[in-house]
Amino acid sequence: MNVGVLRLRLHLPQNQSLKGKRQVLRSITTRVSNRYNVSIAEVDDQELWQLATLGISCVSQDARHANAMLSQVVNFIARSRFEAEMLDYEIEILPVL
Repeated sequence: MNVGVLRLRLHLPQNQSLKGKRQVLRSITTRVSNRYNVSIAEVDDQELWQLATLGISCVSQDARHANAMLSQVVNFIARSRFEAEMLDYEIEILPVL
């Protein structure tokens, strides 16, 4: 079994409040979790208005499948018209015995 972990940093340039940030992140997390079989949550930068860090994970028998699934999530967020710019991302695949 393999656990894929994606850490994704976003910049929300038009955001002016934590309420606005929550609305944008709720839209992203809902659409991603509805489209892909992954878990997603804000994991860092909760107190900053214009920055967000999302943690996304999936479990798969095949490490390549987990990597491909998380890469699809990155591509989906990058090409979608959310009010967010992707700053950086990191995918890590952890084998679990």
